[in-house]
Amino acid sequence: MASSAKSVVPAADLQSFTEYLRGCKRIVALLGAGISASSGLPTFRGAGGLWRSHDATSLATPEAFDETPGLVWQFYSYRRHMALQADPNKAHYALAELARRNEDFITLSQNVDGLSQRANHPVKQLHLLHGTLFNVKCTNFYCNYTEDNYTDPIVPALEIPKKSSGLNPSATDKTGEQASKAIGEALDDTSTEVDISDASNPIATVAREDLPQCPKCEDGLLRPGVVWFGEPLPEKTIRAVDKWIAAGPVDLCLVIGTSAKVFPAAGYVHEARSQGARVAVCNMDPNDTPGELHYGDWFFQGDAGVIVPEILKSVIGISD
Repeated sequence: MASSAKSVVPAADLQSFTEYLRGCKRIVALLGAGISASSGLPTFRGAGGLWRSHDATSLATPEAFDETPGLVWQFYSYRRHMALQADPNKAHYALAELARRNEDFITLSQNVDGLSQRANHPVKQLHLLHGTLFNVKCTNFYCNYTEDNYTDPIVPALEIPKKSSGLNPSATDKTGEQASKAIGEALDDTSTEVDISDASNPIATVAREDLPQCPKCEDGLLRPGVVWFGEPLPEKTIRAVDKWIAAGPVDLCLVIGTSAKVFPAAGYVHEARSQGARVAVCNMDPNDTPGELHYGDWFFQGDAGVIVPEILKSVIGISD
């Protein structure tokens, strides 16, 4: 997480943005992994984007699931587990509050972690471009089964293994008293989870029959309800977003925690501009911007969990 020293909004920028924001009606926000990094979640993209010895993006394909469904499910079960351990941060709550106060504000999220939903962001104003980790669907072509599922682990075989200190009995004293003491000390030491994202920690191979199975057709495997590379974005979501943008002028486009360079999501920044929007970017990296910023745009460098509540404070009425 960024230090507060690197997340201070320059007074002049805050003043000009606040003055403009107060007059805005139709606002769209595009969210990326950077907003969830403030909650402690790894992005799995860019430098260091490895899970075990695998490029994490190579596991996010239909082909990978067909070839190694057990490994792919271990990756996504790990991500589900991590997401459930994390809490929404102040940026998630600030955007949810803005949505409650402005019915003409919509959020387009590329994140699958469920943190916006858990911050009680109004569902009708939240469009999940890449789906969610907490939806599963059947892979059988003839089966349309889908459900929301927050069970962790989703099946026993995908439970994160635990490690403990183990017993350390005396090498010389074999009495029952010493053995009991060793057992007690071991039990008092809280077990911790093995970091299965580290390739140096071995993990068991999960058999196909132990993976999540479809309860409807009883023939297909369930898969995470996320959009994998090579798959189209959800048609219903795209239609709703396109309809909103085409409905009239857009005053402001917030780009938070994303470089907005990956299409088709990146296209929404350009569409908002074509409808008159000014753009405000919040990112840790000043080079991560959706193309060239225009005169009148803003760039706020720092932790989204600090920056977003600050720049929205004048209209949402909360700061802490």
